[in-house]
Amino acid sequence: MSPSPEAVAHMEARQRLAVATALATHRIWRRLDEDNLYQSWLGLVGDVLAVVMSGQLAAAQMTGPWLNELLGAENEDRPDAGRIVPEAFTGVDGAGRPLAGVLMSPLWTALRLVTAGRPIVQALVAGRSMLDAIARTAVADIGRAADSAAMTARPAVTGYIRVVEGGACSRCLILAGNEYQTDKAFLRHPRCNCGMEPVTREHRPRPASPKELVAQMSEAQKRRTFGEAGARALAEGADLGQLVNARRGMATATVFGRKLQITTEGVTSRGFAGSRLKNLEKTAGQRYRVSKTPRLMPEEIFRIADDRAHAVRLLHQHGFIA
Repeated sequence: MSPSPEAVAHMEARQRLAVATALATHRIWRRLDEDNLYQSWLGLVGDVLAVVMSGQLAAAQMTGPWLNELLGAENEDRPDAGRIVPEAFTGVDGAGRPLAGVLMSPLWTALRLVTAGRPIVQALVAGRSMLDAIARTAVADIGRAADSAAMTARPAVTGYIRVVEGGACSRCLILAGNEYQTDKAFLRHPRCNCGMEPVTREHRPRPASPKELVAQMSEAQKRRTFGEAGARALAEGADLGQLVNARRGMATATVFGRKLQITTEGVTSRGFAGSRLKNLEKTAGQRYRVSKTPRLMPEEIFRIADDRAHAVRLLHQHGFIA
């Protein structure tokens, strides 16, 4: 069977949300004072942060209803058991870095170009392009992180398959339909719109394979996806797997070697995750207003967990599921 209509609709709804969030940041970017870029952006970045976090929250809130519609309620007697906490996913990018800092990057890009003598219009376009990528990716990554956490919390879900959008790049296309265990982080790149669909004993989707998707593409689509030479090579019988290095340019949330992916968001005593991490510290006789225990991102949890039960415990401890 193909990906379920619910899975495709979920992926497309998140894509629309990511685009809408990015467009909202564009409108704020246009309010920049060309004669005072730095001070002007400092006055606007808080509005941008609020917009992106709102998009992230909406993306995380989509997960529960989608899974319930697709698979049914996990535990009707205890509907809150294993549910994700949408607010716990906001305020960071997919690598766990605070968004407030990441959102300064568009300004630095614009200022570097201005300093190099480029026209201000060109500098602003480059900065807006980076802002667009940050906003779209932040919303999509958090939405997928919420999906992963929620699926991991459901014992019936044994894994997930990659759902690829029609206009996906070659790096994503080659991964279409691959099945992964729930504790495997989702491979993605900036502006990636791909999604996932859970696999259970009763629900076993079979999406189109990369070869089947390529066979459905027009020649123009093939040239756009693989380039002129790549499309010609495919026509001459080149192996798709050899043509596209599926992992080049792709990244999980682990992007700094073997260092842990952590976030400082939500680790104060008032934060949902912070309260749990502080409870762990109290057992060791430590008392801090801000938790000293690093808060792991879901992708890092999946990487280091010994097994599924371990992953669920860590997701609970770090405030991603209730």
